Amino acid sequence: MSGNRDKTILVAGGGIGGMACALALTQAGFDVEVLEQAAEIGEIGAGIQLGPNAFNAMDALGCGPRARARAVYTDDLIMMDAVDESVVGLIPVREEFRKRFGNPYAVIHRADIHLSIYEEVQTKPNVRLHTSTKIDHVDIGDKSVRVTDTNGNVFEGAALIGCDGVKSVVRKQLLGDGGAHVPGHVVYRAVCPREDFPEELRWNAAAIWVGPKCHIVHYPLRGGEQYNIVVTFHSREQEEWGVREGSREEVLSYFTRVADKPRQLIEKPTSWRRWAIADRDPVLKWGEGRYTLMGDAAHPMLQYMAQGACMAMEDAVTLREALKACDRDVEKAFRLYEEKRIPRTARVVFSAREMGRIFHADGAERVVRNAMWKDRTPERFYDSLEWLYGWTEDKCLA
Repeated sequence: MSGNRDKTILVAGGGIGGMACALALTQAGFDVEVLEQAAEIGEIGAGIQLGPNAFNAMDALGCGPRARARAVYTDDLIMMDAVDESVVGLIPVREEFRKRFGNPYAVIHRADIHLSIYEEVQTKPNVRLHTSTKIDHVDIGDKSVRVTDTNGNVFEGAALIGCDGVKSVVRKQLLGDGGAHVPGHVVYRAVCPREDFPEELRWNAAAIWVGPKCHIVHYPLRGGEQYNIVVTFHSREQEEWGVREGSREEVLSYFTRVADKPRQLIEKPTSWRRWAIADRDPVLKWGEGRYTLMGDAAHPMLQYMAQGACMAMEDAVTLREALKACDRDVEKAFRLYEEKRIPRTARVVFSAREMGRIFHADGAERVVRNAMWKDRTPERFYDSLEWLYGWTEDKCLA
């Protein structure tokens, strides 16, 4: 079904990572075939947070202006103790933050960030999108790749990039290194209309209330007309990765020690989506020959650093630059891309795990956590975040 096989790269998955990858490949001079198993191109979920590194990546991909127009720009990142309602830490993300990192901190609906990238993809005549295309089998040859879907359709190209998420079919068939790690942490996500959201908590901030083995996040979306609410807890059950409908009763059962102010957030949503989350231990390779992985297929991570989508977009820019640096030799470029991305994404995976422990501290650990950032200046916070937020396009192959 593909046109010029030598110039075409197949991308498995049409989510945020897949769309970013498609954009990057066109900018490196390739035609792209995106293979999406869903019947329609789109995203589900609620809000996500965008650090300056995400804006750097989106600007490099050409979709920055669209995303900027849809984002809400927060004044602060604030951590509150959910038990006694005290301030644990506050990071201003206003003018000085933007000056330091060259870009803002923002929050946005997941569907809006996906749409911003997808709209840019739609301007590229050399990208073809195939929906209802579930991969059945992959063959990697010396000079080409061949993908067969469950309907018997065949797609051929010069290379394959697996952007097909935590349960990546590409990873399972080609890398074969086992399944994701499910730590038993459960996330409930909901969106609440502004008029139903507690007035005293309508902060222009990405706020988190940290408690024993649980936390609650909230921030404004879509011009402040909605508020994102995310609750996380350590499940008593044996969890498997996946998404399903949740219940208010289950959430309440895990937040018995939380104070009244944050607890009222749990009362507001009328419907919840329940995610049992997963990550992977970092590995030393994402592919060989004419295939590689990107985004959650390569490095699924817990949400505690708010970097999943950001890392996928960074991946796309780095892959583009690797292809240019290697004169479009896909095998050399894929290995260069992995060499640069694996250490950085592994650091984020490990950091997210540790941040989850900090968020959910109890007893003596809670006391230590609450003392860690006492009286810390904004500059010290910024210094500690330089490794993460200081990423730019011109540093990606350094």
